[in-house]
Amino acid sequence: MDLIELARNLGAALQQDEAYINMRTAEQISEEDKELSQLMEDYNTKRMAINYEASKADRDDEKMQLLNKEMRSLYAKIMQNSHMKDYNAAKSKFDTKLQAVLGIIQNSAMGDDPYTTDPVSGCTGSCSTCGGCG
Repeated sequence: MDLIELARNLGAALQQDEAYINMRTAEQISEEDKELSQLMEDYNTKRMAINYEASKADRDDEKMQLLNKEMRSLYAKIMQNSHMKDYNAAKSKFDTKLQAVLGIIQNSAMGDDPYTTDPVSGCTGSCSTCGGCG
C-alpha cells in the first residue's frame, strides 16, 4: 500500500469517527435552523453594507458606527443560538482530533516514532523558535 492510498484510508476513517459525525450532524441541524439562517443572512447583508459604506469617498462615520453596532448584535445572537453553540462545540472536538492526527504525521515526518510521539507538543519543526523539547 502506498502513502496516497494510506492517506485516503485515513480520510475515510476520519469521516467514520464519532467526532466527525457529530460535527456534520450539528452542521446540518444548524443549516436547517430557519432563525439561525435568517440571522446569518442579516449578518452578511450588514457586513456588505459596511464594506460598501467604507469604500465610499464620502463615508458617513456615524452610519459606519451604527452598522458595526448592528452587525455585532447580530453576531452575538448567532453565537447564542443553541444550534450554533452545538456546532461550535462539535467542530472544536473534531478540530482537536484532526490536529492530533496531523501532529502525529508531521512529527513522524520529522523523524519521531509515530507510536510514541506527542501529537500536541506544538513542535513546529524549527529549532530556532523552540523553547526546548519536553
